[in-house]
Amino acid sequence: MKSFPFYIAKRYLFSKTSNNAINIITIIASFGVIVGSLALFIILSGFSGLRTFSYNLLDVSDPDIKITSQKGKSFFITQALSEILLSNTSIQETTKVIEERVFLEYKEKTEIAYIKGVEDNYTQISKLDSALYVGSWLYQDFSNTAVIGRGISNKLSLGTLNYGEPLKIMVPKPGKGFINLRNPFYKINVQIVGIYFGTEDFEGKFVFTSLVEAKKLLRFKNNQVTAIEVKLKDISKANQVAEQLSKELGDSYKVQTKAQLNEVFYKVINTENFVSYLIFTLIVIIALFNVIGAIIMMIIDKKHNLKTLYNLGATIKEVKKIFVLQGFLLTFIGMCIGLFLGIVLVLLQQKFSLFMIVPDLAYPVELRFTNFLIVFFTITLLGYMAAKIASSRISKSFVEK
Repeated sequence: MKSFPFYIAKRYLFSKTSNNAINIITIIASFGVIVGSLALFIILSGFSGLRTFSYNLLDVSDPDIKITSQKGKSFFITQALSEILLSNTSIQETTKVIEERVFLEYKEKTEIAYIKGVEDNYTQISKLDSALYVGSWLYQDFSNTAVIGRGISNKLSLGTLNYGEPLKIMVPKPGKGFINLRNPFYKINVQIVGIYFGTEDFEGKFVFTSLVEAKKLLRFKNNQVTAIEVKLKDISKANQVAEQLSKELGDSYKVQTKAQLNEVFYKVINTENFVSYLIFTLIVIIALFNVIGAIIMMIIDKKHNLKTLYNLGATIKEVKKIFVLQGFLLTFIGMCIGLFLGIVLVLLQQKFSLFMIVPDLAYPVELRFTNFLIVFFTITLLGYMAAKIASSRISKSFVEK
């Protein structure tokens, strides 16, 4: 008797009725569930791919942990600071950084950017060398070389290895009183050996040079830096390590994780993902109104059959369960077809790059089991609720009439 409602529900779902309009409504309802499931899965997969792509760009631009001064732009690396970093077993690598706003001049064009002086081990902290658009990373055997972002390159019309005229990097001389108009800047000239790509803001922000060149330009003393960047052995422990370092270093230093450095960016990505999920869930809910309509039409069409079942001993609860199961099966089968098509489309996009953002960049998508579960539970729950709403029309008086 337990399988009785399920058996009848299957018969009602897969057999045609004498009323052709009901058959058409059922097909439309099924199609709506398929399209809704497909769209929801594709959107979630697209945002997963976009999030991963964006986080990979952040791996280029930001370290796992960044240590700066709470007061002032720079600080001196003390013996105590070095010992704290060396004794932390979660840290894989550290590097000194000098960063400051500068003026750039190339031929008759100027731009404001930041110079970022880095040590030779900087590429072990950041993946910037793998994000080079053209050229190569800083030459260790030569002085006065630099790597710039694609945004700066476009604004200054500056390519790599322009030996005819170097890029001038200038910073105003500090001090009080009158400015020497004849010579108001400290300057260095550099040759561009590489151009990197990344986020729009990052591409237009930095000129990377050696730490020695940045120190020379800004007249920094030995062991004077603006930041220490840290690479962790396990990025998942970033918050824990940052909290530990913050306690050990004290109030004089600011310790920030990659997520804290890009707090707004993370919030925007996650908010867009959530809002898109809500919008497409709403579309699925609208599509499920067709399911409610199809089940109600089926209930009306099968009214005489229901009376027969009731007279044979079926309870009202069991009769209701027939149409709850019918609606659930309709949405479940539609969801399975939609998910199957969604998985196929995601795999095709990953392999053949069917949809492009720009000619050399395919739209990133990612096949995640969590997205599969989200769609599964969303459609299943909404489908069950829709079937429950539709079957609530059935009552003892309705069957007996």
